[in-house]
Amino acid sequence: MKITQDVRDYAEKVGVAEDAAFEMGMADKSKEFTERGSEVYL
Repeated sequence: MKITQDVRDYAEKVGVAEDAAFEMGMADKSKEFTERGSEVYL
């Protein structure tokens, strides 16, 4: 799947394991969601 490949590519780019890259990405998106007012539909 494309998402899986994107995670693998990101992990390789930043030099971390795939699991760590996934956690980092989820943390970034969570922060972005909160900063935008926690609204599902904008």
